Amino acid sequence: MKYGTWNVASYERDAADRLHLAGFSPITAAVLCARGYSEIESAREFLSANVPLSDPLELIGMADARDRVKKALDRREQIAVFGDYDVDGITATCLLTEFLRARGGHVTSYIPARLEEGYGLNEIAIRSLYEAGVKLIVTVDCGITANQEAELCRSLGIDLVITDHHECKADLPYAAAVVDPHRKDQPAPTLELAGVGVAFKLAAAISGDQEALLDECCDLLCLGTVADVMPLLGENRTMVARGLKALANPRRVGLAALMAECAVSPAAVTAGTIGYTLAPRINAAGRMGQVDIATELFLTNDAGRAVELAASLCKLNRKRQEIESGIYQQAVSMLPAEQEPGAIVLASEQWHQGVVGIVASRLAEEYSCPTFLICLDGKKGKASSRSYGGFNLFQSLETLSELLESYGGHELAAGFTIRRDRIDLFREKMLALSNSFSRSGECRAALACDCEIPPELLTIANIEALDQLEPCGAGCPRPILVMRDLTVTELLDVGGGKHLRLRLSGGSHTWGAIFFSTNARRAGLCQGDRVDIAFTPQVNEYRGMRSVQLNLVDIRPESSVRNAQKIDEALLQQLMLGEMLSAQEAEHLLPTRQDFVAVWRYLTASAEDGLLSEDPGCLCRKIGRFCPQPLGMGKIRVCLEIFAEQGLLHLQQRPKAIHIRLTNDGRKVDLEKSEILIRLRKQKEGT
Repeated sequence: MKYGTWNVASYERDAADRLHLAGFSPITAAVLCARGYSEIESAREFLSANVPLSDPLELIGMADARDRVKKALDRREQIAVFGDYDVDGITATCLLTEFLRARGGHVTSYIPARLEEGYGLNEIAIRSLYEAGVKLIVTVDCGITANQEAELCRSLGIDLVITDHHECKADLPYAAAVVDPHRKDQPAPTLELAGVGVAFKLAAAISGDQEALLDECCDLLCLGTVADVMPLLGENRTMVARGLKALANPRRVGLAALMAECAVSPAAVTAGTIGYTLAPRINAAGRMGQVDIATELFLTNDAGRAVELAASLCKLNRKRQEIESGIYQQAVSMLPAEQEPGAIVLASEQWHQGVVGIVASRLAEEYSCPTFLICLDGKKGKASSRSYGGFNLFQSLETLSELLESYGGHELAAGFTIRRDRIDLFREKMLALSNSFSRSGECRAALACDCEIPPELLTIANIEALDQLEPCGAGCPRPILVMRDLTVTELLDVGGGKHLRLRLSGGSHTWGAIFFSTNARRAGLCQGDRVDIAFTPQVNEYRGMRSVQLNLVDIRPESSVRNAQKIDEALLQQLMLGEMLSAQEAEHLLPTRQDFVAVWRYLTASAEDGLLSEDPGCLCRKIGRFCPQPLGMGKIRVCLEIFAEQGLLHLQQRPKAIHIRLTNDGRKVDLEKSEILIRLRKQKEGT
């Protein structure tokens, strides 16, 4: 199991039936009801993805920003559009640069060199722009925490307009205008716009025709909004839906070239295509310190040059993947072997600043905790961090701001600069914050599922009808469905052992399934297992044949097995806490000598270099199959605890796994002297 808890949404079946009668497929109707769109009109409005755009001037500071930029256009002043080096920042920079140039502006686009200048406004850039005669800097997707840099602009006589969407500190930078939906004084409800969305609003305020402008630049809006994982609801949904239609026939030669280089069919572009195929390649330019490749790709009108730039982006992405793999291996080797991390804070002088964010995201997911990776350079380090389970990174950095040189970002991803000599104290305090959050009950690490469905609804027509929910992404994910009590009839590791292909049956129905990033060993599965699954369905086409395929998100033993496991875990906890068990409960947990022998033989046969790490349930099912006689989880766990008590192994329970290190050096141990075993026997006898 990847997730300890599945939260399957509930909905009124009568409401789903009404939607079905109104023309929605039964699965689509159930998903819409589970997500709160139970009325016919609200469901149709949501699926139309055509929410009217709000007035840009509703954003505080927008009128001042519009007026200052218009003045610069009228005066023919030199303007710099200053952006960030991720997809959101790149698209925002290109959107506003293109817009202002089309209206006669003298515009320079500037995205800082990631490795030399770091994130956002900086002294090197500001002085360079000042020497170039820039009178106005307009930031996009950055600047909201650049208080010192804003003062430098002021001292040099450069006006500053800040447009951003990241979290704000208590004191805003000094500027001619500050536009950010997260300003503390911004009236609710807050617009969850990407940086490119805020830049679009500024352009719309200047042009006065938001609808016409949307048609003009919805492709860039779509890319930046999806890539920055903004919720695809409300205005964002309208922008992205319009952008996807535009990408079906891209007018920018750069986008057309990139899609061709990635073998992406324009007719089949979805938000998922952007997130998993296009965005990583665009991001690679900024991560690898060659962001100009991406900006030129979007702004060029030369088709031949676009082909060259697209090929360069894909080459950079492959290099990024190689570097990422190396950093990941190094980071994992730095983690304590026998300690579950409550928060990961690691630092190295060898890491690439542009790539550590991806590795941090991977580690946060695998180790179920917030992760901070720091690239050291001399006396300081620059860090990228990623959240887990709803831990608010920006708030945590705000709490520890006295240890930091600078910081910025939002709840799920953030960056900061820290002195080398403060890293150990930062690690200690961040671990305390993370542990406190975990104990608070606010951690959201459960899998959110839309609904449970009966097998007969998994038809090709019903699955194709789910495309009505597009665009899917943050805030409107691809539906995750649940089916229970299926049987594993076949399973095979594929992709060099990285992925698992299965066949599952339920009643008279059989499906092919794929579970990415796991294999049969890690999943603890074998032929004949009865399981529950959480999955996203798709229609698979192979050699002209179309069939239903299940893309597994999680798989777990069916309910009766899980219930037995919970009972055994509860009894084991009582035993280890020294609480009394009934004679029947003690007998249920009491292993025989043959049980001890069978469990030990499994451990010695399966441990690699004396180490074994698995989900507790998976491990116990495997041991149970290995044993000559049926052996339940409770007895297996007691065997492990007694082995640990007697020094035969070191045992550690982590959130997702039980870790075992064999420590026996060949000496003989008399298990009959085990206090756990003696206590169990006494309780069985009622003494």
